[in-house]
Amino acid sequence: MNSDNTRMRAVVIPEFGEAEVLRVERMPVPEPGPGEVAIDVAHAGANFAEVLYRRGVVDVPLPFVPGIEVAGHVRAVGKGVTGLAVGQPVAALTIVGSGGYAEVVVTSAALVAPLDGLDLGLDVAAALPSNSTTAFLVLERVARLAPGERVLVHAAAGGVGSQLGQVARLLGAGRVVGTVGGEAKIETARGFGYDEVILRDRLAEAGEFDVVVDMVGGPARAASLERLAPMGRLVVMGNASGAEDVGLPANHLWFTNRTVSGFNLAAFSAAFPEEAGRALRRAVRAAADGTLRVRVETLPLELAADAHRRIESGRTTGKLVLDVAAS
Repeated sequence: MNSDNTRMRAVVIPEFGEAEVLRVERMPVPEPGPGEVAIDVAHAGANFAEVLYRRGVVDVPLPFVPGIEVAGHVRAVGKGVTGLAVGQPVAALTIVGSGGYAEVVVTSAALVAPLDGLDLGLDVAAALPSNSTTAFLVLERVARLAPGERVLVHAAAGGVGSQLGQVARLLGAGRVVGTVGGEAKIETARGFGYDEVILRDRLAEAGEFDVVVDMVGGPARAASLERLAPMGRLVVMGNASGAEDVGLPANHLWFTNRTVSGFNLAAFSAAFPEEAGRALRRAVRAAADGTLRVRVETLPLELAADAHRRIESGRTTGKLVLDVAAS
C-alpha cells in the first residue's frame, strides 16, 4: 500500500475488449458502509467471470475494477458489523460489487469467512470463495445430490471443476466422472476426486448420470441432456466455449422426467448473502482440514492480463491467483 492512505492501486477495465485493455491505475480507497467490511487484499482469485466483465458480456459500468474473490486482512468494519475485527485474516466473496483486483475492497460482512487459527495460506484462501463455494451450493442447493448418485462434471481440470469432483465425493456421490477438452488435462483432473476422466467428445459413451454440471455450453450442453437418467438434473453454470445458446426442449423434459436448472454465484450471493456466506465458511473449513484440495499458481497483480489470456485459452489447471500485496 502506498503511504497515501486515500489512494490505492487497482487493475481497471477502462473499455471492453481483449486482455490488453486491463490497466493498473490509482483510485480512491473505498470505505465500508453499514453491514460492510473493508479488506486489505493480499491475494485475489482470477476467474472466467472477470473475463466476461472485460469482454462486455456482463453489463458493468466503466471504468470497472474486476475481482470476485479475495483473501487478506480486515481494514475497517461498517456500522452494525459484529464478529469481525480490524487486522483479522479473512477470505471473502466480492462478487456482488466486484473490485477484488485492488489493494482494498469492500464487501458485505455476510460474505466474509474468518481464517483465525486455520492452517491456510492467504494464496489458497483467495482461491476458495468463488469455486469451492459454488461447488457446495450447486451440488447441495441446486442439484440436491443424494448419497450414491452418479455425477458428471465438465471442465474437470479447471478451477470450479477441480472443486466439484471433490465436493461430490464429500457429499457421498457414487460414480464421479469428469470431462476435459484434451489428453493433457486427464491426469490433472484425476487428482481432483474423479473416478474417471474422459475426453468431452466421447461423452456419448459415458453412461447415465443423476447430476450433470455444465459450464462449457455448446455441443456439450446438448449432449449432457441425453446423459441424464430419469429424474436426472442438468445444472447450467457457464458458457466457457462461447458457443451460441442451446435450446432445450421443454416437452422432452416433460416426457423424460428430467430437470434443467441454472446457477449464477453473483445473483445468488446478492439474493441470499447469508447462505452464500455459510457455504464459503464451510469451504474454508474443508480446505483447512485437508478434505478439499486446491492447486494454486500465483501471478503478480501487474500480470492480470496474462492470467486472463490463460483462462481464455483453456490452458489453466487448478486456480490462478493474483498476488496483490507483493505488487
